[in-house]
Amino acid sequence: MENRIEKMPLIPLRGLIIFPQMVLHFDVGREKSLLALDEAMLKEQKIFLTSQKDAKVEDPEKSDIKEIGTVCNIKQILKLPGNNVRVLVEGEERARLLEITENEPFLMAEVQIIEDAKYEDDKNCEALMRAVKRTFKEYLKISNGGSTDTLFTLDDIDEPGYLSDIVSGYIELKEAVKQEILEAIDVLDRLEKILIILKNEIEILKVEKKIGLKVKNKIDKSQREYFLREQLKAIEEELGENEDDKKEINEYKEKIEEAKLPKEIKEKALYELNRLSKMGNYSSESGVIRTYLDLVISLPWNKKTKDSLDINKARKILEEEHYGLEDVKERIIEYLAVKKISKSLKGPILCLVGPPGVGKTSIARSIAKSVNRNFVRMSLGGVKDEAEIRGHRKTYVGAIPGRIIYGMNKAKSKNPLFLLDEIDKMSNDFRGDPADALLEVLDTEQNNTFRDHYLELEFDLSSAMFVTTANTLDTIPRPLLDRMEIIQVSGYTYEEKFNIARNHLIPKQIAEHNMKDTKISFSNSAIYSIIENYTRESGVRSLERAIATVIRKAITDIVENNKKSIHVSVNHVKKYLGIEIFTSDIINKEDKVGVVTGLAWTGYGGDTLPVEVAAMKGSGKFQLTGQLGDVMKESAQTGYSYIRANADKYNISEKFYETLDLHIHVPEGAVPKDGPSAGITMITAMVSALSGKKVNSSIAMTGEVTLTGIVLPIGGLKEKTLAAFRAGIKTIIIPKANEKDLKKVPKSILSKIKIIPVENVEDVLRHALIEENLNEN
Repeated sequence: MENRIEKMPLIPLRGLIIFPQMVLHFDVGREKSLLALDEAMLKEQKIFLTSQKDAKVEDPEKSDIKEIGTVCNIKQILKLPGNNVRVLVEGEERARLLEITENEPFLMAEVQIIEDAKYEDDKNCEALMRAVKRTFKEYLKISNGGSTDTLFTLDDIDEPGYLSDIVSGYIELKEAVKQEILEAIDVLDRLEKILIILKNEIEILKVEKKIGLKVKNKIDKSQREYFLREQLKAIEEELGENEDDKKEINEYKEKIEEAKLPKEIKEKALYELNRLSKMGNYSSESGVIRTYLDLVISLPWNKKTKDSLDINKARKILEEEHYGLEDVKERIIEYLAVKKISKSLKGPILCLVGPPGVGKTSIARSIAKSVNRNFVRMSLGGVKDEAEIRGHRKTYVGAIPGRIIYGMNKAKSKNPLFLLDEIDKMSNDFRGDPADALLEVLDTEQNNTFRDHYLELEFDLSSAMFVTTANTLDTIPRPLLDRMEIIQVSGYTYEEKFNIARNHLIPKQIAEHNMKDTKISFSNSAIYSIIENYTRESGVRSLERAIATVIRKAITDIVENNKKSIHVSVNHVKKYLGIEIFTSDIINKEDKVGVVTGLAWTGYGGDTLPVEVAAMKGSGKFQLTGQLGDVMKESAQTGYSYIRANADKYNISEKFYETLDLHIHVPEGAVPKDGPSAGITMITAMVSALSGKKVNSSIAMTGEVTLTGIVLPIGGLKEKTLAAFRAGIKTIIIPKANEKDLKKVPKSILSKIKIIPVENVEDVLRHALIEENLNEN
């Protein structure tokens, strides 16, 4: 049968889908829709209903209306207040909108009636219908939405189209899914869609039912527990056993009063105490509140130690406990002097930067002692969670305060010396960046209102004196570095190490091993032997370990051989520590071609950096080895280009880059190397290799170079000078611009090393190469 075409009034629906065989009522308020209803009632009471694409459109046109809708029969019209009408309709047939023939005064549409295909004796259709009926019955059973009449009616349906429309109208679906089913013209396709939807809905209903049952059981359990607790409370009151709770509450109240907390803090503490008093002992949250109250009461909100502003006493303590380190001592004395005058100076943020073992942590302890402040230390090495600094919110299970508040609580005063150790070893992950949290802690303008997530109260950190330590500044974020005053703690000279060993390390180790000075003593030559032959470092950590080893061996010697005492000499040192690890002349004394000693700075202090160059017959290849970084590679390329441009000055063939291969190697290839201070070392080694002139082995050098041969300044001069001295270097070539940095180098070192400041490459080569003068034609 051909699909027929009819004309009838149209009402666009907003948020509604009507299926054939479905009875539905809806409200009409738009003028055009009301007039369309009137027109339909005057004729056959037929009206075409389809949904709008966008419900917000007030006056829709054909492009705003969905193509497939339903022809409905108007059953009843009820007038409502406010000129609205409620309409009851029954869906009859699917129809496709062909054209809107009239827009005014209402919408008149030309629609094509869509009749379902017939599937007589079709096994696929019969199977689908049975599956839909069976699944729909299961759906009604689980959803508790079906009646006996519905189930009987379902069994009597033989038409697949009729079945699909009845079931579709019964299921609660989203508008888009309903429209998809309405637009499924093929009956079998429609039944398949409905079957899939029913199975999905059944699974969702099962999960909902399971969750609902769990929630109901939990609620029932909670209500039962509450009822039992109330009964228990009543029994305890009768027996007088709740006196312990009241006693605890009163004790907390007394502690809060005695603590003399600031107003805001006291109010918060009393609020939490009031909550605790209303809870039973069996409440899980009561333990959390007790822990919180204990912290609030014990924190030093108003407690301060009195600063010792005796400058002479402070200087004496610093001198007694630390040899050298004049910059650090002077800064502390300055702080005390200014505070003595102003009486309101905020604590400084000092950052002690230097190699391991130079005593950064012990300096902080001495500072605390000299200013009469409590000392508390917090290690930041490996910290990568912001909550380590700011704490966890109390809502989390196992929440604790951050390390800052924990440290202040441990210090028992509001103005301790707070050491943040290894600040350059922090990292971050998905839980936040601890460096960002430290920005507030180390800002004297902000840390007076520091807020810990656990505490949820403002704590004043401005009175605390923060000292941080680091091996290098490279890994500290710039904003954090900007808040600190940097003090470089360089390596020690031999003389400084000798005094530290004699006055500090040896007495400390003898005391730790429970010995007396009268039983074990050290000669000066023995101490120098340990320093020169067994430890080569910037700090004194290895030196202390070596001294401890000597003392243990000496104690063993005393016990085994029944000796009364041992005066440790050089021979004893060799006996106890074995073969000398280092010799006094660590640098090769032989003058060689293409071998130059450079100087480098590392996070562990200064170090020597030999550079070797070999020139070979070839085609002009240029090779770099030794794990060199980009900066050092650029220095080598710059030096190579300078030599090409000035080959005639140094008696080098102008075509060497075509006939010779150059190989630059920096030994210890497994160790990465980088930094802007190897330029003149590279040039000197290349000129030596290309000209055949030997390099003075007693000279070391440091400095960067430009393409025009100008020597640029470098950093870390003190550390590099100390490294050269330890290696037995007699002469150091440095950039002239670094002469001002020589004041930081100990005079005892400068008196034993010759310093040659240079401005250009020609000055470097004139001093480094052995032959008298270079040809300057």
